Amino acid sequence: MSTPSTDGHRSREVPAGTYRLQVTADFTLDDAAAVAGYLADLGVTHAYSSPLLRSAEGSTHGYDTTDHAHIDESRGGQAGFDRFVSALHEHGLGLVLDLVPNHMGVSDAAESPWWWDVLRHGRDSAHAAAFDIDWDFGGGRVRLPVLGSDEDLAKLELAEVDGEPELHYYGNRFPVAPGTAEAGDDPVAVHARQHYELVDWRRADDELNYRRFFAINTLAGLRVEDPEVFDATHRKIVELVDGGSVDALRIDHPDGLADPKRYLDRLAEVTGDRWTVVEKILEPGEELPDSWRTAGTTGYDALAEVDDVLVDPAGETAITALDTELTGAPVDYAQLVHDCKREVTDGMLGSEVARLQRIVGELGGVGHAAVPAAEVREGLAELLASFPVYRSYLPDGRVHLDETVHAVKQRRPDLTAAVDALHPLLGQAGTELATRFEQTSGPVMAKGVEDSAYYRWARFVALNEVGGDPARFGTTVTEFHEAQQRRVERRPASMTTLSTHDTKRSEDVRARLAVLAEIPTEWAELVRQLLDRHPLADRSLAHLVWQNLVGAWPLSRDRAHAYVEKAAREAGTSTTWTNPVQEFEEQLHALVDAAFDDEATHGAIEDLVARIAPFGYSNALSQKLLQLTMPGVPDVYQGTELWDFSLVDPDNRRPVDYAQRRELLARLDGGWVPPVDETGAAKLLVVSRTLRHRRDHPEAFAGYTPVAATGTAADSVVAFDRGGVVTVATRRPVQLAGSGWADTAITLPTGAWRDLLTGTRVVSAAGGVQLSELLTQLPVALLVRD
Repeated sequence: MSTPSTDGHRSREVPAGTYRLQVTADFTLDDAAAVAGYLADLGVTHAYSSPLLRSAEGSTHGYDTTDHAHIDESRGGQAGFDRFVSALHEHGLGLVLDLVPNHMGVSDAAESPWWWDVLRHGRDSAHAAAFDIDWDFGGGRVRLPVLGSDEDLAKLELAEVDGEPELHYYGNRFPVAPGTAEAGDDPVAVHARQHYELVDWRRADDELNYRRFFAINTLAGLRVEDPEVFDATHRKIVELVDGGSVDALRIDHPDGLADPKRYLDRLAEVTGDRWTVVEKILEPGEELPDSWRTAGTTGYDALAEVDDVLVDPAGETAITALDTELTGAPVDYAQLVHDCKREVTDGMLGSEVARLQRIVGELGGVGHAAVPAAEVREGLAELLASFPVYRSYLPDGRVHLDETVHAVKQRRPDLTAAVDALHPLLGQAGTELATRFEQTSGPVMAKGVEDSAYYRWARFVALNEVGGDPARFGTTVTEFHEAQQRRVERRPASMTTLSTHDTKRSEDVRARLAVLAEIPTEWAELVRQLLDRHPLADRSLAHLVWQNLVGAWPLSRDRAHAYVEKAAREAGTSTTWTNPVQEFEEQLHALVDAAFDDEATHGAIEDLVARIAPFGYSNALSQKLLQLTMPGVPDVYQGTELWDFSLVDPDNRRPVDYAQRRELLARLDGGWVPPVDETGAAKLLVVSRTLRHRRDHPEAFAGYTPVAATGTAADSVVAFDRGGVVTVATRRPVQLAGSGWADTAITLPTGAWRDLLTGTRVVSAAGGVQLSELLTQLPVALLVRD
């Protein structure tokens, strides 16, 4: 049983460990309060909640805030929030709260008081300055892409709600400007007098005049750089922090902000420098700006470091050969990324590129030839498509812009005049053009890479993860140690994670798929057999599907169908969201059915999963122990303390069985050391024992020193000393199964050591600690001086 903390729930400025909860109408704040005791028993110091402010009706994520002044009623409202916080405090826990400063939900104008007021009063609205709207481009009107076609204007209806006239279009409600409508008026004529223009949804790609979150029309960008807008959108949060309800913060999508540094400075000032992390995706080798007042990121960079060290680079040649065979030619991933990003600049984010072009205006002048408008647009699109990171932060990030200009001129010498003219303009920090370019490069990267290229290049999907680099096929132990030493020096309080609500597949799916890098020939033969039995014209997509089915198996038929449909439409190669190809999708769903109904195919999948699952468990335990003990603040995504074989959202937001977890944890606390089997209890053992030690002995996790291994299987272990506790984790388990540990040992100071996971006691003598003696029950160990 958990007991309240003796030193108060806010005794630590930096969490020792967090547990992410997706609070929804189906898992309310009262449901969250009910698991507070379990979280304390697990060993975290803070619950980490999804956004809780009022959001769009039916929202399952909370990132579509509609009103910043209230806790969402469907999740429990203020009373439910108070009960949740009270339960956390009773068990000695704090709260990390997710904030969404970049945008506001406007899916239903009637749900968003600010947006409703803007649509009703236009530029004269008290909230007009809150939204990032290009009024001039719209002729003084906001363009709303909601119509099935422009002809649908004829379907508008004029209605009266609570004594006020409104325009209705199917289930959508829109306000009427004061004094512009009377009973019996023609709805189309009333619409013509309004401060908004309802247009065909297809026009969003080119003619929208308000900034969005990515290409989501129902999430309108906020101008939080305006001090009044900042104060209005953060007043409730400051109240919760000042009142002791919220202890730390997670900031969503800082790349969308006009000035992330200034935002973080202001946030730190009004919240008393609370521990704050930002949902920022770093490309390999990229670092957060030193000037940002943040502890670090939400952990995608850590995720990649852990995943990569468990992927065997030796499998790259054979797996790449299979991919080349299936695609018909070697894939140039860098070119694929560029092309996917160009599809984004020329398609769904065309409105954003057009706005940049309008700001640029005419290029040329005294001593310079005029640059045609078409070349300006093409130059902007090429620069965005070639940008190597999500965003630069001027003036510090000027190097990324310089490198991109050089790269575009090399690839497209015909655009030299355009990019040379754009270069100094885009490098002027603080100007509207430079700022908007910075705000646009991130969405282009996200939509082009995460939501397109990751689904098109199926070489090895375990690597196709947010924050990762699919072109980098695993790393060495030495590279992992170097990354951790940088981490402990630069951002020791950054968050680490393995699964989130946004990951493409869960940590345990990736851990199982990593096994395929050790048996690439066997995997290639099975893929060929499956493709022969169930041909699909898009062979690369078929390979992606088979990998994910094997990684998540066993899964329900409904889950499998939902995943492949989303994956195919995201890839956009054979079907799309906006233009589904029925014949292809029927073939794709038939392929999924075959995995369940075709005896030979079902048997082949079952046989392979049975063969690789134990190795996947080994990888998963190593993965988890590395993440929980590496420098940083470890987060556990809801439910992943047991095996979790989820795929991309919404699959990864399914209900969690906390009764099962409580029961297993109680058995562990009774002294049970579980086997590594399908129950996942071994993972719960690793999570609970490690989190508890981090909570109770923070001083033991202050440094980082690699621990050397010797012997025939030395390359199959990752070990490091955090300054009082030593992590030992297995890698390449298939190879190890053939060779065994034999004479392999890790070098530790002489003396007795105890494994906190199993209780095993070992002695380090002249030859160190023999792994054949240490890793008899689990493939991992957490050692302390005995």
